Formats: sequence, C-alpha cells, structure tokens
Amino acid sequence: MTTTRYAALLRGVNVGGARKVPMAELRTVLTGLGHQDVRTYLQSGNAVFSTGSDAREEDLAADLEAALEERFGFHTDCLVRSGPSLRAVVDACPFPAADLEPRQLHVTYFSAPVTPERFASVDRTAFLPEDFRLGVREVYLYAPDGLGRSKLADALARPALLKGVTATTRNWNTVVKLAEMAGTQAP
Repeated sequence: MTTTRYAALLRGVNVGGARKVPMAELRTVLTGLGHQDVRTYLQSGNAVFSTGSDAREEDLAADLEAALEERFGFHTDCLVRSGPSLRAVVDACPFPAADLEPRQLHVTYFSAPVTPERFASVDRTAFLPEDFRLGVREVYLYAPDGLGRSKLADALARPALLKGVTATTRNWNTVVKLAEMAGTQAP
C-alpha cells in the first residue's frame, strides 16, 4: 500500500477564544487515527499527515471530525486534501501570486466542486479592484486591502452561496506552506 501525504484544514477553530483545538492535541488525535508524520502549521487548524489508508479525502475528513468532536465536545468541519491536490491549487492560481503581498491573495477550499452557477449572483464589477476566480474545489480571492477589509469576501461568504458545502479560507502563505509540507515543491 502506498503512503500518501495529506493536509487537514479545520474550519473555525482557535478564532476569538472559542472552539479551542490545541495543535499538540490535534497531532494526538491524528496519530490516534493511525496517521503518521503528523505536523501542524500555525494555530489555526492546519495539519499535515501521512497515511497508508486508501480512504477518500471525504472519509478521512469525516473520521477526523468525529474524533475531534469526541475529544473536544464540539463539532468542527474539516477538509482534507492530498499533497498533489494542494500543489495543483498553487500551480493553477489565476492571479500573479509572485507580484502580490500574501495578505492580498486567499484560497477558499470547498468540500465539493465549485460551479459558476453557485456564484452567478455575485456582481464582480461591483467589487473592483477586488476579484475572484473559480478553481476546481476552490475559489481564489484577490483582496488588495486584505481579507479583513474585503467586501467581496463578505459577499462570497453569504450563507446562500455556501449552502450544502463546507468551506474554509487560507491566506496565500498558508496555501503554499501546506503544499510544501505535504511533500510538494512550491515556487
């Protein structure tokens, strides 16, 4: 059986003092699920691990969600992406990442493929110079003044647009670092 590297992206933990998931305990949970070479990145719910399991990303995420709920007493949504998938996100960036400050570029990962129909109600011209582009299971967001000041980010986070999917956002530094940690080379 082949060992594969993955990244786990937890949604909404360690933000504003609520829903605390210490990274040491996240490593323990992942190890308890049988994963190896577990490493975390920052305090915002990013972990990379290896597994010999042939489970799908969705199954790995569901197992992690259940284990976290058992350990911490609350549910947190998780997405899992393989190293090659993370690398593909970096490679497919439609914005000139090398020319931008990392705080200006973000990726929102989705639990399902993104479709133009889901985002048809967003008038891109109303938010210029901010912009977004669709990937496969991700949306790239260019926010020149940063995510905290982005009106487009608020529009893209409307519940109607996120209905039926899990979504979590990472800044470009984190996107690249997770791709590196998952065993891929990043620019």
